[in-house]
Amino acid sequence: MFRAGLELDLDERAVVAHRLLESLDAEDHITHTEVDADWREEIGSRLDEILEGKVELVSFEQTRAKARALLNELHK
Repeated sequence: MFRAGLELDLDERAVVAHRLLESLDAEDHITHTEVDADWREEIGSRLDEILEGKVELVSFEQTRAKARALLNELHK
């Protein structure tokens, strides 16, 4: 069966692999629609916080510098 799977083209193998991985989490199965809805809710919540001035935006450079500093501390 494995060898037959290797004979599939790349797209077909990707679909089979994805479905096999999904089958491992059958009890905790979350659909793409549910994930998309959760992300839309999260994005909307974060946008609301920005528009209401509840969070302070910082540049990518500042965020990267802070992340690197935190990682350096963890590796000491």
